Amino acid sequence: MVATPTPTAKLTGSAPVILVKNVIASANYYRDSVGFSYDRFWGDPPGFCILTRDAMHIMMDQVEDATLVAPNSNAYDGAWDIYFWVDNVDALHQELQQREAIMHTGLCNQSYGCRECSIHDLDGYVICFGQVLED
Repeated sequence: MVATPTPTAKLTGSAPVILVKNVIASANYYRDSVGFSYDRFWGDPPGFCILTRDAMHIMMDQVEDATLVAPNSNAYDGAWDIYFWVDNVDALHQELQQREAIMHTGLCNQSYGCRECSIHDLDGYVICFGQVLED
């Protein structure tokens, strides 16, 4: 008896989900200061939003209890909440500064071969952007 191969599925994307205190304020920060966009809010009153930039997504879910908003940096200093790879981190860093994003770290080359910068958002999440350095 020959086993029938199991069909395989291809992952086609991912989206980090962050809990936020105010979904409208948070979405507008990501739009205005980080360059994401969104089409709509879900819920009445609004409580959920999906943001997009360059085929990358972030989902935001508003919580009633603000103590549930817990950035990874609460566990230890230097922890990121979201990491995006980019093709030109220097240009993105300049854009983030022009948009007046809340900068966490400036540009720096890491020992693991990436050039990075990072920002904070309104809820204290740290979003890092890195570019793989060529040898």
